[in-house]
Amino acid sequence: MKTTVQDVINTIIIDELNKEETVDKLEFGDKNSIVKGISVTFLATYEVIKKTIELGANFIITHEGIFYSHKGNLKEFESDPVFKNKLDLIKSNNISIFRFHDSIHRYDPDGIMLGLLKRLSFEDYEVKRNRLYSVIELPDKTLLEIIKYIKKTLNIKYVRFIGDLSMKCNRIGILVGYRGTGEIAIPLFSKENLDVLIYGEGPEWETPEYVRDAISQGKKRALVVLGHAESEKFGMEYISSIIKEKFSDISVYYFSQPSIFRVY
Repeated sequence: MKTTVQDVINTIIIDELNKEETVDKLEFGDKNSIVKGISVTFLATYEVIKKTIELGANFIITHEGIFYSHKGNLKEFESDPVFKNKLDLIKSNNISIFRFHDSIHRYDPDGIMLGLLKRLSFEDYEVKRNRLYSVIELPDKTLLEIIKYIKKTLNIKYVRFIGDLSMKCNRIGILVGYRGTGEIAIPLFSKENLDVLIYGEGPEWETPEYVRDAISQGKKRALVVLGHAESEKFGMEYISSIIKEKFSDISVYYFSQPSIFRVY
């Protein structure tokens, strides 16, 4: 039996999504198309789409929006040549693209968080799991040791941090993606008695400024900022392995982009 795009979608999406509000949907293509190969990625960049075509695949599962907007409002970009070239590449090659964002975050545990914890080998050290965050307890490590371990294990060249590199850290909070907002992140220091908080990204004038003030007041606090993709792409790598198991007769490719920014 041939596998359709909808067959694959049905195995990963959850039923509880609000159809009016979710961004999880088939952005391009026909749900009844026969799947020749699947690409899974944090974000379907122009390069990922080209590589998908070169590999003979025709279905992409992407976590983030492909046209520079969470909600997919394209009106501002319709006349832009970069937008048009990407759109033409998708349509001219009959590529189906499914946005897979809300469902994986609502898995229990959150599939994106699980992918990061698996990559860091932190699963056995998880002492608390919340819908938005996890708390890890490690044998005492310095902030420098933690940062070096993260960079090596996640294969990233840099992180941004606030804190004393010699500070001993035992209790660590982890947030993926854009959960570093002050509203979400700041209360965790006191609520969970954290030494250090690790997250993907958030407004620079919120949680980082709180940590700066806390340190100025003599409190033991530290913050490590990974980057949005750096915190979430391992969740998509994790889901690609699940898809491979369920559809063993179809080629499934995982694409991991390097960090988008370079540091001068």
